[in-house]
Amino acid sequence: MRLVLSSFAVVALLVVVWQAVHWATALPDYILPVPARVGEVWWAQRVFILENAAVTAIEMVLGFVAGAVLGVLCALAMSVAAPVRFVLQPVLVTSQAIPVFALAPIFVIWMGYGLAPKIAIAALVIFFPVAIAFADGMRRTPTALREAARVMAGDGIGARLRALRHITIPSALPDLGTGLRVGAGVAAIAAVIGEWVGASSGLGYLMTWANSRAQAPLMFAALATLFALAIAFTGLIDTVTRRMTPWMRED
Repeated sequence: MRLVLSSFAVVALLVVVWQAVHWATALPDYILPVPARVGEVWWAQRVFILENAAVTAIEMVLGFVAGAVLGVLCALAMSVAAPVRFVLQPVLVTSQAIPVFALAPIFVIWMGYGLAPKIAIAALVIFFPVAIAFADGMRRTPTALREAARVMAGDGIGARLRALRHITIPSALPDLGTGLRVGAGVAAIAAVIGEWVGASSGLGYLMTWANSRAQAPLMFAALATLFALAIAFTGLIDTVTRRMTPWMRED
């Protein structure tokens, strides 16, 4: 909640600066519309905007869930088996060397113009921070806890799995929470990238549609809606991750 409130406080300040810049430069509405004009257009087109926002929200949520689940499974596999870590870690690093924007057209060709390529792009973007953060957290489990688990649990696959469940994973939950927060922060960006490349709905599509028709107020209204959606989603994930680690003190 504090994150949401502070974000909207920053937005209020930016709106004041925005209005001041407009007064100082007297730019026309098709270049920089005033906030009041953007609000009027948002209200007049609210049904159209919210319908597209719902599409983007679905892409964000499904992409986030898919990316987070794949990231957690990848991190667990790397933690359990050293050969898997040896194979997957370079793949993870290499995957980030390719810009997602460059992959988006390929996904659209493979999957069409529906939700699938946007969800895939979002999952790909979210997967990396979750996998890396969770794997690092499990690798940094205190040595004393590892040794205690080994002595108490004994040897064998069952003992290793119990140690993973009761020691390694709980100690890495704060790092997993960090990865999830980062993923939530980029979920909207990933979804919109897919919509810019090829879509027939969504806020990214709406922004490109408005831009092609020189409707700057509508474009800004869609952008403001995207910002509100991203902040709300980030706040939700932040709340969930805090509850994952109730023993962690938050200042």
